[in-house]
Amino acid sequence: QLQLVESGGGLVQPGGSLRLSCAAVGVSLNYFAIGWFRQAPGKEREGISCLSSDDSSTKYGDSVKGRFTISRDNAKGTVYLQMNNLKPEDTGTYYCAAETRFSAALKPMCLPLSYNNWGQGTQVTVSS
Repeated sequence: QLQLVESGGGLVQPGGSLRLSCAAVGVSLNYFAIGWFRQAPGKEREGISCLSSDDSSTKYGDSVKGRFTISRDNAKGTVYLQMNNLKPEDTGTYYCAAETRFSAALKPMCLPLSYNNWGQGTQVTVSS
């Protein structure tokens, strides 16, 4: 089981930007399928940005298309979520999830059930 650690959350004004990071303790995230999920109070966890294990495919939720970008730094074995033009409705706890490339190939992308490894989450609050 991977130990995933998210960082980079915080309080930001509408229109601002944040960059979230996801790393695994003692392990590189290269070649893992990665998903960023968001959960707002009282709402289900939703997939917002996902990356295939070979970096060839990405998937974004409709609410974040054109504003969020998922990327991987292979040298650092870390995955990032760049969030621009943040809106109050982006507020929530953001989770990083990972799945091995072998397992991920058999599962739909960007659904919570497709990932077996989860971080503890980082809070993002967008408010003036």
